[in-house]
Amino acid sequence: MKKTTLTIISCLFTFFMYSQEENIQKKIDSIEKTFRYEHGSVNLKNGIGKINVPNGFKYLNPVQAERVLVDLWGNPKGENLTLGLLLPENQGVMSQIGYVFNIQYDEIGHVEDDDADDVNYDDLLTEMQKETVEENKERQKEGYAPVSIVGWAAKPFYDKDRKILHWAKEIKFGQDSLNTLNYNVRILGRKGVLVLNAIATENELPLVQKDISKVLDIVQFNDGYKYEDFDSSVDEVAAWTIGGLVAGKVLAKVGFFAIFLKFGKIIVLSLLGFFGVFKNKIKGWFSKSKNTENEEEIESEVALIQEKSEVEEEVKEEIN
Repeated sequence: MKKTTLTIISCLFTFFMYSQEENIQKKIDSIEKTFRYEHGSVNLKNGIGKINVPNGFKYLNPVQAERVLVDLWGNPKGENLTLGLLLPENQGVMSQIGYVFNIQYDEIGHVEDDDADDVNYDDLLTEMQKETVEENKERQKEGYAPVSIVGWAAKPFYDKDRKILHWAKEIKFGQDSLNTLNYNVRILGRKGVLVLNAIATENELPLVQKDISKVLDIVQFNDGYKYEDFDSSVDEVAAWTIGGLVAGKVLAKVGFFAIFLKFGKIIVLSLLGFFGVFKNKIKGWFSKSKNTENEEEIESEVALIQEKSEVEEEVKEEIN
């Protein structure tokens, strides 16, 4: 009798989990269908220039991009949050594997690049790692997990002819077992820099590196906004040079990435939440049983099923 009961529980549990996963996937699919992507040449809303969407990619305008960043990924609203998202054609914003570039413009002034050949990026990395120790004290006071820079995922490189700087950091949030990839691209203009930040995990580094050459040339500044249009008599010079752009403020530039890592866990937590309700129902079915020993054994088996489920979901979380 006991084996039959446990078999029924196991079958019901399997059916329940499959059903919930199917429902969640349907919800994700329905959300994905609400987005309208663009291709070809796209004018940026601030008038500084345009994005030439490369083959194999698609662009999501600022209104829809903000919906993704704020409503779906949980980031706080803010000024100049996004000029749009760029992502591979065969990928959705809800995909758990892949990457997305968030596009921004930072009007920090004209960045002089005289120091580009003199920066020791290994020394710079050491300094950045030390800074995060102090910054984490404040971060933890506010209830956030500490951040640590593991190292360069791709060492900084500056193309002086094209005025393009790009680099990647591997970052660890709290005790997360999967590190975050912080891939940065800065295209220098007359009065500031166009920013492309890749939102991804370390597992996606090969994907980003494979596609990065296609992304570097997508920006075309309008006349009057190009780097060579700088006029020292009227334009401000940025406080940051090339080394300063790479150093930046680490905690100010990685907020999106932490949220993106957590996104994969939303589905996991939902499933575990559903399981909690399901487990309580199972226990209720047998709460009136006269055989206390069988009751305890059944509850023990249910606990084992739950433990197995949690382990499986942890594995999914690792993958995400």
